[in-house]
Amino acid sequence: MEPTVFQTLEKRYKPRMNADEFQERLDRVQQRIREACARANRDESNVQLIAVSKTHGPEVIRVAADCGVTVLGESKVQEARAKIPMSPGHLSWHLIGHLQTNKIRHAVQLFDTIHSVDSQRLMEALDQGCAQVGVTMPIYLEVNVSGERSKYGVEPDDLPTVLEAAAGCTHLDILGLMTIPPFAPEADKARPFFASLRELRERCRGEWGFPFDGLSMGMSHDFEVAIEEGATCVRVGSALFGDRRAKMG
Repeated sequence: MEPTVFQTLEKRYKPRMNADEFQERLDRVQQRIREACARANRDESNVQLIAVSKTHGPEVIRVAADCGVTVLGESKVQEARAKIPMSPGHLSWHLIGHLQTNKIRHAVQLFDTIHSVDSQRLMEALDQGCAQVGVTMPIYLEVNVSGERSKYGVEPDDLPTVLEAAAGCTHLDILGLMTIPPFAPEADKARPFFASLRELRERCRGEWGFPFDGLSMGMSHDFEVAIEEGATCVRVGSALFGDRRAKMG
């Protein structure tokens, strides 16, 4: 991408909050994580916070990094391509949104972890893309535990077949499972879906012999419930960054 485009994006995305405001938001989120872990008798060090920066620009990301955030989540490869080169170089970037096969080549060069591997076809194509670049990619398999047609993800009944195919993917490291429950204003309504993913993870370990521990689940409005049900990483955007900015175009 031409430098003039980077300069245009830099002018377009000015921070809506200063470091003090972001630090206050971050402190509140971290306190909520600690309290949820205490209720579940869990060690808070076993829950990773992914700050979802989609639609927020590099200046805001720099503010977050100055406050100690190290792991950022993005939903779109195209947006990440524009923002990552303008952001601090020590950050770890996770793809949390749907990945199209034609974006794999860029994704494997931009991201450190991909949470949204939502089909066997995508998994195998991603493995090939990683092999071409010479990297091994940590991934989560996205599972559609709600059965919603609007959601991406492997059907729970198809998971054993996908896991069997995963054994042949030599450039992927499966960390665990990911899901997005139906949105409901009451966070506790997400609990059955988080519990279902945890139970699937236990079956993966017990019945199907896959030793992964990871559960990527929970967002700003329901991450405490997700932690109580076993989440090992939570994807938090608006509780940290506020409302989404206009899309990068």
